[in-house]
Amino acid sequence: MKILTVVGARPNFMKAAPIIGAINERNKRVSADFAEDSQYWGRKIEHILVHTGQHYDDFMSGSFFNDLNLPKPDVHLGIGSGSHAVQTAEIMRKFEGVVCAERPDVVVVVGDVNSTLACALVVAKIAFDSAGSRPLIAHVEAGLRSFDMSMPEEINRILTDHVSDLLLVTEESGLQNLQKEGVCRNKIHFVGNTMIDSLLSCKEKAEASTILEDLGLRTHGEANGSGKDIASYGLLTLHRPSNVDNSETFMNILGGLEELEQSCPIIFPVHPRTQRRIRELGIRFHDGKDMRMAGNGEVATGRKTGIVLTNPLGYLDFLCLMKHATIVVTDSGGIQEETTCLGIPCVTVRENTERPVTVERGTNLIAGTSKQVIRQTIQQQLRRNGSSTVPKNWDGQAATRILDILIGTFMSGSLMSSPLDPLLEIDSVAYNLDASQISSEVATKASAIVP
Repeated sequence: MKILTVVGARPNFMKAAPIIGAINERNKRVSADFAEDSQYWGRKIEHILVHTGQHYDDFMSGSFFNDLNLPKPDVHLGIGSGSHAVQTAEIMRKFEGVVCAERPDVVVVVGDVNSTLACALVVAKIAFDSAGSRPLIAHVEAGLRSFDMSMPEEINRILTDHVSDLLLVTEESGLQNLQKEGVCRNKIHFVGNTMIDSLLSCKEKAEASTILEDLGLRTHGEANGSGKDIASYGLLTLHRPSNVDNSETFMNILGGLEELEQSCPIIFPVHPRTQRRIRELGIRFHDGKDMRMAGNGEVATGRKTGIVLTNPLGYLDFLCLMKHATIVVTDSGGIQEETTCLGIPCVTVRENTERPVTVERGTNLIAGTSKQVIRQTIQQQLRRNGSSTVPKNWDGQAATRILDILIGTFMSGSLMSSPLDPLLEIDSVAYNLDASQISSEVATKASAIVP
């Protein structure tokens, strides 16, 4: 069995890494359990990692591979930046050749970026033979909807879902959305959230980061000291074109932060898109290094308040900042999920969210982009004393469930209406396994079926 996984942009890496890890762990178990069975060696999963290069610099891509222990991509398409049309078309043009050369059994696409849709479209239209055979398309993070068609990501989500064969859902709203859209039920699987798999596996490792010391946020103690050593601070991320390309909206958001920045520093890792806008608005950088600036854009080194700009951070540095933050203000969907899992108050500066579970059961509030509402919502979150609940299946095992489904679907030769095809008689066995274990019974039955 050959699985090809596509990544292209920063959020994809956290979602794909656990799946690749689950494949590697399974292959190790197969090698150990069937070391003397030469007939079974050919049944290890062959994995191919394709990086489209949609995010291409080290800040936005390279450091994440190291932090998440991702292997070097087998194929790098080197797409780079461009308009939606140019980027999507170029990915499709180059990816088609990869699929024809590799002939995978399953193609896994994750998230909602241009790479996700472009690669799904290629596989949906390709034919390896006169019978029209092609790989299965598995969409990780399916079914999420903001119901805002002005968002490019919403178009990518909807189209990807409707050309995919397996829809792997992170939250219950995804199930409901897909069913309302008439998607066949046997394509849909509620597996959980692989981004949370990454967070849970790296949460303690992130404590080795020195980012708190680098930014002067740890008042005393060792690098892995307790929370009492850490000053109060906010964390800000902005990257959506609707927020940063519109100068009025961008300045409204910054205005909504004025009260917070007067009471504590706000750490702002700046996305390249946002860096360009800040320069256009006349906010100065200091030789490309970390700096502090007051609300009016004047450089003010050594301040204990104000906005602190940094370059984009690696995964572990950012996770360390996020888990110790007093509050997070963001327009990122993934950060809404991560703060919910960590129990950190989050204010989302958008008019909607495709992740309603973060509001219903988590720590997230939607503030929009009104200066006054942002200010009020931040104050509400700073007074927050309620508890949140980690959503169902956000337990660190989503990747294991996904791999079970991919293997079961491929082996059965048809889409499954249950987590694993009942004909395999391994459903109840597989789902009672710990992520680090696999029974010889399951593997033996599987080996008899795999072509």
